[in-house]
Amino acid sequence: MIQLLLTALMLTVASCREEVTIFVPEEVEVTTPQFSSLLGFFVLNEGNMGSNKTTLDYYNFRTGRYSRNVFASANPTVPKEMGDVGNDLGIYGSKLYAVINCSNKVDVMDKMSVKKIGQINIPNCRFIKFYGGYAYVTSYAGPIEISEEYRQHGYVAKVDTATLEVVDTCVVGFQPDELDIVNGKIYVANSGGYMVPNYENTVSVIDIDTFSEERRIDIAINLQCCRADRNGMLWISSRGDYYDTSSKLYAYDTRHQRLAKVFDRSVSSMWLDGDSLYVIGSQFSYVTMKTEVSFGIINVNTMELVSTNFITDGTDASIEMAYSVAVNPITKEIYVADAKDYVSPGRLYCFSPQGVRLWDVRTGDIPAHFAFLGENINEK
Repeated sequence: MIQLLLTALMLTVASCREEVTIFVPEEVEVTTPQFSSLLGFFVLNEGNMGSNKTTLDYYNFRTGRYSRNVFASANPTVPKEMGDVGNDLGIYGSKLYAVINCSNKVDVMDKMSVKKIGQINIPNCRFIKFYGGYAYVTSYAGPIEISEEYRQHGYVAKVDTATLEVVDTCVVGFQPDELDIVNGKIYVANSGGYMVPNYENTVSVIDIDTFSEERRIDIAINLQCCRADRNGMLWISSRGDYYDTSSKLYAYDTRHQRLAKVFDRSVSSMWLDGDSLYVIGSQFSYVTMKTEVSFGIINVNTMELVSTNFITDGTDASIEMAYSVAVNPITKEIYVADAKDYVSPGRLYCFSPQGVRLWDVRTGDIPAHFAFLGENINEK
């Protein structure tokens, strides 16, 4: 089990990091205990860029308690804690992996104690996926720089999860973001996000055995999310250009290698649970200078939008900036992370499967990425 030892460690954290303490670790009771094969879940708070405020929270199903900044509690001597911009989170085997984008690293922890056991150095790393004893991590490769002249291709790093060493890399498109693996192929959503307004518009296909790029598929500009369902359909979101080209969702059939359907719907975060794809859209427009937020569920079998709002009790009106979504694989409870103003602590909401608020709790800055901890949960 997670051993937080919050009270005992409080003075140690303060003395070791008097000038760089981010959030004082604390634990609060939010609901009654639940008992199943799930032990709890982690929430990686991104922290706004340049602030070194990435933190890790944990919700314990067995106690009904939410613990903030558990990495600091478990690792009181690590300077500056987790670093700058937590971009992804995943569990594989006995390890918990946190991708820290601007700090150019993946922190590797024991998933039960949260003690740091290693670090993988990857420049401008973005997202992580696991398969066959390896972690695959997308990297922008170059520095953070917004320019239409930017021409630095990204790559996918292949990491041995036993040694935590990068054993190979594969060059893909410009600024690759999310990736997923289907039938021996790695699909990578290339964004070209640094090359405004000349965005990338392809998905790279990597053969996992040879670890080489086979081809690129034209989809849409500024791709972001990439999630495969159990039917071999790849769900890919485009951010658009924030002006005239809106965000959309694309369903690509990997079996027949064709685009199956386009949803004229903004998608900035998605979570696949069985045959239900939960989506949040936060569509910002430089034309209106406003952000429009939407919530929905798509049945991946019928490829139909079956819900235009999975929050049914009006709580969505209280959520300032819906940032990400996750679904409990056993209870089907829905978790929505609210980033609020992006510079102050966010909030995590828990809804019943029917969309009624059960509880909510304060998080770190910009709660964004989830990983469930359980007896049979080996991947994010």
